[in-house]
Amino acid sequence: MTSETTKISGAAPSRPRAEGEAHRLAIEPIDTSFSFKNKAYAALKNVIVSMDIYRSRQDIRLDERQLAQDFGISRTPVREAMAQLEREGFVRSVPRRGVYVVRKTKKEVIELITAWAALEGMAARLITQKPDADVSSLRDMFATFVDGELRAHLDEYSEVNIEFHQSIIRMSGNSVLIDLAENLFTHMRMIRRKTIVERDRVDRSIRDHMNIIEALEAGDTVRAETLVRDHALGLADHVAKYADYLD
Repeated sequence: MTSETTKISGAAPSRPRAEGEAHRLAIEPIDTSFSFKNKAYAALKNVIVSMDIYRSRQDIRLDERQLAQDFGISRTPVREAMAQLEREGFVRSVPRRGVYVVRKTKKEVIELITAWAALEGMAARLITQKPDADVSSLRDMFATFVDGELRAHLDEYSEVNIEFHQSIIRMSGNSVLIDLAENLFTHMRMIRRKTIVERDRVDRSIRDHMNIIEALEAGDTVRAETLVRDHALGLADHVAKYADYLD
C-alpha cells in the first residue's frame, strides 16, 4: 500500500513520506471539557468527511500514536473513536498494518444510493400526507441557481444539494428514517464532490429538484415519491456507467 502524501489542509509536506508511513492529519488539540472519546470521534470524523478521498487512489493510513499526541490525550480514547468510525464504515483496521480511511467501491456506492432512494422516497410520501407540510424552504435553496448562474455556484450547490435531500428526510417527521439516513448522507457527501461535476449532472439535478418541489407542493404522493426515487436511482446509474475511479 502507498500512503497519501498531502495534508488535509492542502499544504505540501516538508518531505516525502516513505511507503507505509501514516498520514498526518491537520487537527487541533482537543478541548478537555467533554468526553475524550466523543471529542476524538467528532474531530476525526469531521476531518475524514472533509477530505477529497476519491481524488487519489493512494491509501490514507492513520497513526493512533500521532493522533493522540496531536489531540493532547492518551491513546485509549483515540482507539475507541477509531473503533466507532470503523463500525460506521469510515475506516478499516488491517492487522499488523494499521488503520486506513475507507474508500467505497463502485458496488458499495450504488448500494448506498439505492438505500437513499428507498428512504427518501418514503419520506416524500409522508410529506404529501401531512396537511401542514411547508416545503417553501426547499424552493428557497435554489433561488441563486436560476437565470444562467448555475455554474458560478457549483461548490455551494454541492452543499445545498445535500441539504436539500436531508431536508426532505427531516420534513417526513419520522425519527427512524432520519436516524437511518444520517450516516448514509455523510458517506454520500464524500462522493458527491466527484459526481456532481461530471457529464452535466448539475443542470439535470436542479431540474429534477424543481420537479420534486412542485410535486410536494401539490401534495401529489405518487409523483413525489416516484420523482425522488428516480432522481436517486439516476445517480446510481451514473455511478455504474462513469465512476471507474471507484474500482
